[in-house]
Amino acid sequence: MPRFFKLIINIVVLSALLLISVQVWAQDWRPVRGGIPFGISGMALIQQSNTLDFLIVHDNKQKNQSRLAIISIKGKKQPEYFPLNWPDNIELPIDLEALTSVPKKKLSFIALSSSGKAYYISLNPANKTILVLKEFNLPEIIQGNNFEAFGLQNIDGKLVAIWGHRGEGEQPATIFWGTFDLAKYQITLAGSTNLKVPFPSGKVRHISDIKVDPVGIVYITSANDAGDDGPFQSAVYVAGYLGLRGNTIAWRQNPQLVPLYRSDYHKIEAMELVPGAEGGVIVGTDDENLGSYIYIVGGSS
Repeated sequence: MPRFFKLIINIVVLSALLLISVQVWAQDWRPVRGGIPFGISGMALIQQSNTLDFLIVHDNKQKNQSRLAIISIKGKKQPEYFPLNWPDNIELPIDLEALTSVPKKKLSFIALSSSGKAYYISLNPANKTILVLKEFNLPEIIQGNNFEAFGLQNIDGKLVAIWGHRGEGEQPATIFWGTFDLAKYQITLAGSTNLKVPFPSGKVRHISDIKVDPVGIVYITSANDAGDDGPFQSAVYVAGYLGLRGNTIAWRQNPQLVPLYRSDYHKIEAMELVPGAEGGVIVGTDDENLGSYIYIVGGSS
C-alpha cells in the first residue's frame, strides 16, 4: 500500500507540474487568429495606457482578405482583434510586409510592401478607420529585392529611415538607410550593407523585421520558413548602430551577432519596441496555417 500511495502522489505531482508548464507556456505566447490570412508581417504601437494597442499588417494578396487590423492587449487576457477596411478609393496593396510609426506624428504610420511600395497612413482608432495620405516608392530598388522590414526614427534631429531586403539561405540580407523628407515623401539613400545571421539556418530569411530605438540601436528579427506547416525557427538580434558623423548617417555593424531571444516553434515577422515597466520587445508571428501569435520578450508573464 505505501508504494501504491507513493505512486499516486508522484502521478498527482507530475500532473500538476505539467499543468503549470502548459499554463506558463500558454501565457508566454498569446494566439491572435488562426489561419494563413491572419499572419502578422509588421506591427507598430498605437498607444500604451491600460492596454497595449498595436496596428498590424497582413501580407495578403486576395481582394477579400484584410490588410490591416488593430490588436489590443489588456493584462493577462488574450489579444482582441479588430480588422480594418482599406479605403475604397485606393488600390489594394499586395503583400504588405512591414509597418512603422512616424516619429512625432501621432497616429501616423508607414506600411511597406515587399516590392518597395510604401503607404503613408493616418489612423482613427476610435472609429477604426484609416486614410492613405500618400503612396511612394523606396529609392533605387533593383530587380530581385524582397523587402520585409522598414523603420523610422529621429536621430540627432534627422528623420532616418532604415529598411531591409530579407535575403534567403546563402544569399545575405541587405540593410539600407537614408534620410526621409516627410514633406516631399522622399527617402534619400545614404548607404547599404549585407548581413547574415548565425541562427536560424537552412531556408532562413536573415531579416524579417527591423526597428531602431531613439539612440540609434538597430534591432532585427530573423526567421526560418520550412513551409506552411513549419517547423519554424526565429531569433532577435542587435544588428548595429546608426548615428550621425558630421552631416552623414554612419552605420556601425555588430561584428558578433548574439541571439537576444530565439524560438524553435514560431516564425517571427514583426517586432515593436515598447518602453516602460509593461513594455519589452514585442514580436508577432506569421505561422502560416497555424495563424499568428504575439510574445513580449522581457515583459511580465
